[in-house]
Amino acid sequence: MPRVVVDPITRIEGHLRVEVTVDDGGTVTDALSSGTAWRGLELIMKDRDPRDAWAYIQRICGVCTTAHALASVRAVEDALGISIPKNANYIRNIMAATLTVQDHIIHFYHLHALDWVSPLKAAEADPVATANLQTSLLNAYRLPLKVPTEIETQAYHHDFPAATPQYFQGIQERVKAIVASGQLGIFAAQWWDHPDYNILPNEVHLLAVAHYLEMLDKQREIITPHVIFGGKNPHPHYVVGGMPCAISLTDGNAPINTARLAIVDRAINMGRSLVNNYYIPDLIAIGNLYVKAGKVDGGGLAKTRVLSFGSYPLDGYQGTSNGGYFNNLLIRSNAVVEDFAKGVGNAIVYDINGETLKREDRFAEGVQHAWYEYPTNSPEDLHPWKGITKDKFTGPKTGTPTMWETLNEHGKYSWLKTPKWNGKLCEVGPLAKYIVIYTKAQRGLLPNITWAEQMMVDQINAVTGVLGVAPEVWMPTMVGRTACRALDCQLNGEINRYFYDLLIANLKTGDTQVTNDEKWYPESWPKECMGVGLYDAPRGALSHWTVIKDGKIDNYQCIVPTTWNACPRDNKAGYGAYERAMMDTHVQIPDKPLEIAKVIRSFDPCMACATHMFNAKGEEIQLVSTDPYRR
Repeated sequence: MPRVVVDPITRIEGHLRVEVTVDDGGTVTDALSSGTAWRGLELIMKDRDPRDAWAYIQRICGVCTTAHALASVRAVEDALGISIPKNANYIRNIMAATLTVQDHIIHFYHLHALDWVSPLKAAEADPVATANLQTSLLNAYRLPLKVPTEIETQAYHHDFPAATPQYFQGIQERVKAIVASGQLGIFAAQWWDHPDYNILPNEVHLLAVAHYLEMLDKQREIITPHVIFGGKNPHPHYVVGGMPCAISLTDGNAPINTARLAIVDRAINMGRSLVNNYYIPDLIAIGNLYVKAGKVDGGGLAKTRVLSFGSYPLDGYQGTSNGGYFNNLLIRSNAVVEDFAKGVGNAIVYDINGETLKREDRFAEGVQHAWYEYPTNSPEDLHPWKGITKDKFTGPKTGTPTMWETLNEHGKYSWLKTPKWNGKLCEVGPLAKYIVIYTKAQRGLLPNITWAEQMMVDQINAVTGVLGVAPEVWMPTMVGRTACRALDCQLNGEINRYFYDLLIANLKTGDTQVTNDEKWYPESWPKECMGVGLYDAPRGALSHWTVIKDGKIDNYQCIVPTTWNACPRDNKAGYGAYERAMMDTHVQIPDKPLEIAKVIRSFDPCMACATHMFNAKGEEIQLVSTDPYRR
């Protein structure tokens, strides 16, 4: 059985290797991104019962588990022609929005923040000035926006940042004690003397470190809707045809009753409170200083081409490959946008619909530089329904199988395949989704714009006003990629509340149905069928593709967001998103490549990072690892 490691999160676990070539001026002239662990879960899915697919496939990841379960049940339902009840759709949307809010908060504060802020700088801050800064940030950067939910009278705790000198002094004393001990744990290998840390005042460092510590506790409460509706977290339960949670507003012994729905209510509102009062002000404050310092690099492929699938069906629907999924979306970002950096007026929009999903010249994967092989008589790229996952490891360019020196950029160098749209590479993620919606809105391509789409446009305009530069300048950058994730978190907080209100309203009508079991038994299935499940997950466009024959899974392929972004280059299509972003990033100190780690983490990759750098002559400068315990 192959080792199955997919999307492990950065700084904690994972297997991503990047190599960049830097000239004497700090310009990256070449870059390589290598996923160094094989995902073989597609092979494990062979001959499984399609009704069990979601349970197996969500073990791809221990962080974004519900994302894969959702895409999987959608793929099977598409293949079998199953529609789900309204309540099931609302619950799935709540669970998806819940995941997005928690995932983005964890990413910014616990995975990405220490690329921007330093505990050493926090130890030098003035607690009184930090308290004053906290108050001024809330007044300046809370981004009040119009949302469909105007009810703010619920009896729940509004999490609000502490803003007293005593509070920040206490945090600072804890930080000083840790710094003095020399026990910085997993952050011991960070390059704290890097000049980028001087961009922010010491007080911003202290404020952000304080919020880092607060979110360690608060983030776990946000995810409780998964426990209520899915039974547990991680790996909550789903069921083909709906959800496995019976609901009653009158029976106190029901699995989901009014008391447990109240817990969901509190968790949703906590998420909204945290993103509005902590995340957004912190992010805009940091991003504003970076943009004013001229740090508008790291955009890479986002300038050229982005892709999104769209999000949140408003009601139950039947089918994806027949176009049903796209007919009633809250966020109609199902498109590819090219050349956004040239301005909205010059950008080109290509719709994604049921017909384009089926076309082999639109969606395909190649293995030109991946450690896999296709049959000699097969096309160079294969549509996911015809996808083949056969490993062929050829090893590094130089070094040993266990101690790589360099990878063969002219041959195979990654365990990730290379996904393509229309033969081209795309960036996916919150930035991509926001670029698509903003472009479509400005070009009049969103008739009857939804409240969520309008909120996205308003968010972009608000941030543009703060930064003082055009969207096509600040969005396709490393800062813009991080900022759009924060905006997406705020958006999903309101979406969460929106679908919760719809669920309660529908339950009050007496409709408590959560499953459709009309096609539960294999006797009702076609002898052969295929389906696709789509979801714009926290990290971007996710698709699961399945072929079912004689009641069993015959083929299963996943194209996950990190596959799009971290894929190896293609000789015709060029570099992937990670590689292009690194090549669009200036490196000040080659043996302390903080900028490279920062731009990679701006994607929220489900991988850990190590960088291998060379000068313009190809001579090794230093092998750098972000793991202090790996020697």
